[in-house]
Amino acid sequence: MGERVHMVSLGCPKNRVDSEVMAGKLRRAEWSVVDDPAEADVILVNTCSFIQAATEESVNTILELAAFKESGACRKLVVTGCMAQRYAGELEEALPEVDLFVGTGEFHRIDELLARPDAPRTVVGEPTWLQGDEDPRVNSALPHSAWLKISEGCDHRCAFCIIPKLRGKLRSRSLPSLVAEARRLVDQGVVELNLVSQDSTAWGRDLDGGADLGDLVRALAEIDGLRWIRVHYLYPHGVPEAFLDAMAREDKVVEYVDIPLQHVSGPVLKAMRRGVSADEQRRILERIRSRVPDASIRTTFIVGFPGETDRDFERLLAFVGEGWFDHVGVFTYSAEEGTAAAKFPGQVPAEVAEARRDELMRLAARLSAERLAARVGRVEEVLVDGPSPDSELVLAGRLRTQAPDVDGRVYLEFPPEDLRPGDIRQVRITRSGDYDLVGEVVD
Repeated sequence: MGERVHMVSLGCPKNRVDSEVMAGKLRRAEWSVVDDPAEADVILVNTCSFIQAATEESVNTILELAAFKESGACRKLVVTGCMAQRYAGELEEALPEVDLFVGTGEFHRIDELLARPDAPRTVVGEPTWLQGDEDPRVNSALPHSAWLKISEGCDHRCAFCIIPKLRGKLRSRSLPSLVAEARRLVDQGVVELNLVSQDSTAWGRDLDGGADLGDLVRALAEIDGLRWIRVHYLYPHGVPEAFLDAMAREDKVVEYVDIPLQHVSGPVLKAMRRGVSADEQRRILERIRSRVPDASIRTTFIVGFPGETDRDFERLLAFVGEGWFDHVGVFTYSAEEGTAAAKFPGQVPAEVAEARRDELMRLAARLSAERLAARVGRVEEVLVDGPSPDSELVLAGRLRTQAPDVDGRVYLEFPPEDLRPGDIRQVRITRSGDYDLVGEVVD
C-alpha cells in the first residue's frame, strides 16, 4: 500500500504493546510508521480510559491531531483502544473529526480495516482476541528493553475498576507462545523483559496443565542473551510460591515485586471488593521479605475512596511508615461511570482526597530518600538506557530494582567512551536524591 501512519499510544504499558502489534501489522501490509504527524496519511491514537483524567487526555490528544487533516497530509483519523471500547456510541457524535473507531477486541484487524473503503465507522466487539507469537510487533521502547504482555483481561471485580468491561475475562497466553516471542525480542537486541498484564498473579490459571508464574519466569530465564526479567502488577492474593522461589534462586529474575495493594484499612478494602484482608496483605509482604530479603517492592494506593475516613487514612500512613516499600504511587479516587463504587455513599470531597494524596506522597518521598541514601558507596549493576533527558553529556541507567518509566534513574557522571545503551556495568553510587541516584562506572 505504501502509505504512512503516525501513531500515538496513551496510557499503560499494556496499551503500548497493543500499539506495537498494530504497528507490526501495518508494516507487514507495507505501511510506513512516521514520527511526524504532518507527513502521515493516517493518524492513529490508541486511547486510555481507565480514569476520567485519562479520558480527557485522550480527547485532547485527538483534537490536537485532528488539525493535521487540514494542515498536513492526513486523510483519516483513527481512534483505537479503551476509550473507543467504552464510549463508542457517544464518540461518534462528539468527535466528527474521527473517521474510524476500533475497540479493544478488534484492534488486531487494523490493517484489514484501513484497507477496506467500506469499513464501518465504528468496530467494537466483545474483547476475546489474544495476541500470539505469530503476530508481528514493532518494539517502541528502548532497543534493549521491551514489555511482554503475558495475559489479557481480568476476572476480579474491584468496585473502582472498569478494566474487566474494557478488556474482558482473563486469557493467558501459552508458555510456548511467550517464550517464542521473548526469543525473537532477544534476537533483536533486547536484554531486559518487563512482564505485564492486568493480573500477573493469575497467569496460567485458565490454561490446561497447571502452569503458573514460576514456570514462566524459569522458562524465560533459559533464553541465552536475556539478562533481566521483571514482573509487574501482581494481585496480592495467591502469588505462587514457585515465583518467589525463582526470584530467590534465578539471577535473571530481578528482585522486584510490583504489587498494587490499593489500601490497607479493612473497611476500605472490603468496600473496594479486593477479596483480600489487611492481615492477608501483610502476610504476603512478609512472605516476600522472608524469601527475598533484598526485594524492592513497588505498590500503588488509592486515597479518597468512598467512605474513607480520617482513621482509615491514618492507618494507611502508619502502614507505609513501617518501611515496606521502595516505590509508592498514589492516586486520588475517580468515580468512574459503570463501576460499582461510583454509586457508593460517602463520596470524599476532591480537596480532601488531594490533601491526603500530597501527604502520603511526602511520606513516600522521604522513605525513598532514606533507602536510596543507604546505597551510597555500594557498587551496583546498572543497565545503561542512553543520554539523560536533561543533558546529553550525562548517561542515564537503572538498577535491577528500577523499572522503566515508573521508577527513578541512575545518572552516570563522566561515562567511559565505550559505554553504550544496553550495556550492564558495575557502578559505584556516589550521591542520592528522593528518587534518583548518581554514580560512576568502576569496572
